[in-house]
Amino acid sequence: MTNGGLDDAEVAARVERGDVNRVVERSSRSTSDIVRANVLTRFNAILGALLAVIIVIGPFQDGLFGVVLVVNTVIGIVQEVRAKRALDRLHLLVQPQVRVVRSGERRAIAPDAIVVDDVLDLRAGDQLVVDADVLDGAGLEVDESLVSGESEPIAKRAGDALVSGSFVTAGEGRAVATRVGASTYVAGLAHEARQFSLARSELRDGIDRILRIVTWVIVPVGGLLVTRQLLGHHNILEAIRGSVAGVGSMVPEGLVLLTSVAFAVAVLRLGRRRVVVQELPAVEVLARVDVLCIDKTGTLTEGAMRLDAVELVDESMPGADALAALAAADPSGNATIAAIRAAAAVPPDWKVRRIVPFSSQRKWSAVDFGPHGCWYLGAPEVLGAAGADTRPFQAALDGHVRAGRRVVLVAAGADGADGPDPDRPELPAALRPAALAVLEERIRATATATLAWFASQGVSVKVLSGDHPGTVGAVAGRLGLPGADRPVDARTIADLAPDDLAAAMADRSVFGRVSPHQKRDMISALQQRGHVVAMTGDGVNDALAIKRADLGLAMGTGSAATRAVAQLVLLDNDFDALPAVVAEGRRVIANIERVANLFVTKTVYAALLSLAVGVAGLTFPFYPRHLTLVSSLTIGIPAFFLALAPAARARGGNFVGRVVRFAAPAGFVAAALTFTAYSLATSAAHTTAAQDRTTATIVLFSVGVWVLAVLARPWTFWRRTMVVSVVVAFAAALFVPSARDLLAMQLPPLGVGIAVVVVGLAARPLLAGALRLARWTPSDAVP
Repeated sequence: MTNGGLDDAEVAARVERGDVNRVVERSSRSTSDIVRANVLTRFNAILGALLAVIIVIGPFQDGLFGVVLVVNTVIGIVQEVRAKRALDRLHLLVQPQVRVVRSGERRAIAPDAIVVDDVLDLRAGDQLVVDADVLDGAGLEVDESLVSGESEPIAKRAGDALVSGSFVTAGEGRAVATRVGASTYVAGLAHEARQFSLARSELRDGIDRILRIVTWVIVPVGGLLVTRQLLGHHNILEAIRGSVAGVGSMVPEGLVLLTSVAFAVAVLRLGRRRVVVQELPAVEVLARVDVLCIDKTGTLTEGAMRLDAVELVDESMPGADALAALAAADPSGNATIAAIRAAAAVPPDWKVRRIVPFSSQRKWSAVDFGPHGCWYLGAPEVLGAAGADTRPFQAALDGHVRAGRRVVLVAAGADGADGPDPDRPELPAALRPAALAVLEERIRATATATLAWFASQGVSVKVLSGDHPGTVGAVAGRLGLPGADRPVDARTIADLAPDDLAAAMADRSVFGRVSPHQKRDMISALQQRGHVVAMTGDGVNDALAIKRADLGLAMGTGSAATRAVAQLVLLDNDFDALPAVVAEGRRVIANIERVANLFVTKTVYAALLSLAVGVAGLTFPFYPRHLTLVSSLTIGIPAFFLALAPAARARGGNFVGRVVRFAAPAGFVAAALTFTAYSLATSAAHTTAAQDRTTATIVLFSVGVWVLAVLARPWTFWRRTMVVSVVVAFAAALFVPSARDLLAMQLPPLGVGIAVVVVGLAARPLLAGALRLARWTPSDAVP
């Protein structure tokens, strides 16, 4: 190998012996994983065993819950596979390309095509996906904080090691790959944030906790029910059917299914909006965000800059030529340098001797042009603090800032002074201002409406920018952001403790001259105050903050490092898409909670009924087919519709607490009224066992409808239609002779029928009273 890189034959030889960067990386679970996760569950095992019992003893009508079980499983698999395929297609659009030098030419290849001894071409914003050693560089600086925790960028020279997971913050260079694939220092770290993940989240933790409690309840209560039914029933087959009905009804069979479906549909919907979900719990976090931190460039503005003017402050100096030469020499791809480079003509005889590339941390760059001197480009106040006298043109500078323009200063080093040292990038003690470069940005036309939407939803927006505070405040003020008239220079709060930093941020919304590490620290301070923080950005200076935020959002054209650590990627770079993205998260979490209320209510009333029947030594009041009918009409079928309904309100934490606060009183009322009605029916003269069961089924259905009506709020046309349809379907099952016979139901006598009506009507006030005692309010159900 030479500095021209490997040739094709050398690459092929290394691939042949396995020295290639093949790391198992999946943007989603495999199809087999999806099938396994939907089929091999503890509750499927319970219901499958119960179904086997019914198949043996019959009749087939009592095995209808098996049909529901299969349909639920198939739906879950189909929806997750659809989401997987959509996610995989979108993932290809955000997969970074790596530049390598092969046969003397630069080539862009996929990360998994890198081989040992490949020569990597590195620039600011690139993420290292393999371990490497530096061959050469110009001001190459690398941030290793995602790997080692090192808080400052590290200058890298020839021979220094680079580890995978770190990213280039400034300069450019070449490095040779030394370790690839599973042998890298942090194998897989560079890919970790891009993988499909069922990582831990409050919602999934809450559901797992509910399922553990249900499992603990099923074992003793089910054991009591089965024992008492077998010992106290003269008909062994009837006892077994009752036991199957009681145990099976305690299983919240659709809860996990509909949770998976809701997440899968969210991935599909966000995909249609050109939003890639890289970590699945991000969909949940969307619903809880109460602080949104954004960068100015590319978020409030369209991202592309235009050089508006070059104002000479000392006409005896070649400020315009120096500006063009500085931009041409700087390898950084930031918007300021790119705009100047596009507009200014490069003088032919300005040759670069040494360079300190632009860094977001330093906020300046420098180049030694030999006989033309050493020149510096950076923020006026930063160069001014080093000795550049900005007083003669301060009024013009202030005017540009008030107008929301970005201004950078071109200054020359003193004659005879040492030039910039890439190994020790420091500003000299004296600088001579030569020119101001004034840049314009176009504000997003719809940014005002987007900021107003967040304000209406109680989401506080904080602008964290590297620009001058006055410039950022002017732009934010034109968009109507509250607090934009009081911008803060982040350098004045750089040394504050986390509590003091959070307090300083509490009533301010615009912060300028924020360094990359300050952005991260500011987000940490907000999190320590209990806020759920989202961060959007596109540049390498945003990567640390995006990684630290509860929810990181990167622009599709952002740096590789930024996209690698973000949970969501906006492929169209559209800040205006965020309201729809947040609304999708709120829809998911609100509807999963609503569905959980339905299924856990069923578990509660089934467990209480089983316990009451077991203690009283009564026959269980249902066949499996009766509970299949009731749960399908009042829970299963409506839950599919409710799980996909829109939602607008943010949800706080304590998911399990809210579910229990609803399900416990609702389940108690359902069990108490059903047991009361069943007891009245069995004590009445001349009623049959079929009439007793039908009485219990009607009452349980009545309470279930009231529970559904509460959770279906707000009442829209389709929700009213859904509830009415459920009632009509049950009436058909009850009054159509063939359906009634199939379901083994028999209308009770008039006296019992009147009692059923009274109990059914009492369900509504009793349910409302029980929920009030539990401090559950109707607003908890309104998303």
